[in-house]
Amino acid sequence: VQLQASGGGLVQAGDSLRLSCAASGLPFSTYVMGWFRQAAGKERAFVAAIGWSGARTYYADSVKLQFIISRDNAKNTVYLHANSLKPEDTAVYYCAATQYYSGRHYSNYRYWGQGTLVTVSS
Repeated sequence: VQLQASGGGLVQAGDSLRLSCAASGLPFSTYVMGWFRQAAGKERAFVAAIGWSGARTYYADSVKLQFIISRDNAKNTVYLHANSLKPEDTAVYYCAATQYYSGRHYSNYRYWGQGTLVTVSS
């Protein structure tokens, strides 16, 4: 199984980014996909998750109405549309996969990508 995250970069406060995560080696449409982030010196934190069909989405309170998660099962790809970015959104963003949504803790996810760095300058 491979999860390849991309789309990070250096942006200014207020800018938007679209992160992508391309999956291979697993039946993508039967996996819940999630995004997590880890800022320097902090624990990995849940950002968002999306169910198999995309009908169900879950968000951390800190990003609700700011970030949007989506997926394209035909392309085996999950996206995170990060809008109105703030310096506190600076982190390495990871995508992850699990067969069933069972909460927001990172231990619930089986497969992980390598992460993509998002840096937001003020």
